[in-house]
Amino acid sequence: MTTIGRTVLAGTRVTCAIRSHSAKLSTASRFYSTQKTKDTQGSSNKSKPQPKPVIFSGIQPTGQPHLGNYLGAISNWVTLQEQAHDANETLLFSVVDLHAITMPQNPDKLRKERREMAITLLACGIDPKKCILFEQSKVSGHAELAWILNCMTPFGWLARMTQWKSKMGVTRGIQSIEDVSSTAGLQLGLFAYPVLMAADVLLYKATKIPVGEDQVQHLELARDIAVTFNKTVKQPFFPLPRPVITETKRVMSLRDPTNKMSKSDASDQTRINLVDAPEVIRSKIRKATTDGIRGISYDRAERPAVANLVDMYAAIGKVSVEDVVREHAQSTNAQFKDALAEGIITALSPIQKEMERLGQDVGYVETVLQQGATRANEIARPNLEMIQTLVGLR
Repeated sequence: MTTIGRTVLAGTRVTCAIRSHSAKLSTASRFYSTQKTKDTQGSSNKSKPQPKPVIFSGIQPTGQPHLGNYLGAISNWVTLQEQAHDANETLLFSVVDLHAITMPQNPDKLRKERREMAITLLACGIDPKKCILFEQSKVSGHAELAWILNCMTPFGWLARMTQWKSKMGVTRGIQSIEDVSSTAGLQLGLFAYPVLMAADVLLYKATKIPVGEDQVQHLELARDIAVTFNKTVKQPFFPLPRPVITETKRVMSLRDPTNKMSKSDASDQTRINLVDAPEVIRSKIRKATTDGIRGISYDRAERPAVANLVDMYAAIGKVSVEDVVREHAQSTNAQFKDALAEGIITALSPIQKEMERLGQDVGYVETVLQQGATRANEIARPNLEMIQTLVGLR
């Protein structure tokens, strides 16, 4: 899920979330299993070819992609791409521009950022020969299915979602949509966009979903909606999506290690943008928050700022935290920051060169996205037509 699936969760957290969800949905899930058994009983013993597993993930095109996006999501996408290609799985990566407009956007800026996000993904290693890369808005089935699912989704389910509250800055104990003062300015698109996220996944009957920590609740909602749809049409049309569990790299703000590195932070000094020049990277890392303790050690509780920099160093260098600490145990914070900055510059250099090249070949990028939309629609359209038949629209 975006941005569906921006960063991915460690196994323990996802497993607990899904177990909790499974308990909550025990009755509905029993319906799903029973119905599936009924449908298969009495059928021909001839084995039918099983459809290829489908993986879906999306990322919003707003803001400048930064190091946290790369280490926490995009690099995982590249790894997932190779695994899916080897396993002959269908992998869809979407620039989810319909999600972007749930918040006010400047049209010209959004057009530019949509293209820049596609360029970033390609430069970081996303290969259109091994996956389907496309823009969400170019496959109309996303919006069409979202409306059908909206008509089946209880208002209360959406009221409990945390994302609309956090995006509106109403996190101070607000629990109810009925608190009018807290929802002033809340648009329906922002309130209901988790249903669109569910549609993104279910449109392709995707079964494996990389999810970010802040998206687990939305994956649970997608499962709820899938079960509700199946129960409504009295057949197990949608498989229940499950999270892809891979190692996550959580990158925090350079100025406040208690918050994630974010595109939306007002200060550009809190993040390393993928397009930052070497001198800018050096300056930002030198100014990053640390502490007065000599030597480099790793303690998330006692030295969160230093631990954040150690995590970056380990991720960029593809080494363990223990190796980083061992190498720099006697380094001062300044010496360690210099080493980290050079490591980041070295890692980002080939990506930046490829971004520059692709930026001068807009025709190629457009072709990749157009072909991706065509391939995505070839999967989506038959599914949507069956859904329309099941609900009486065809």
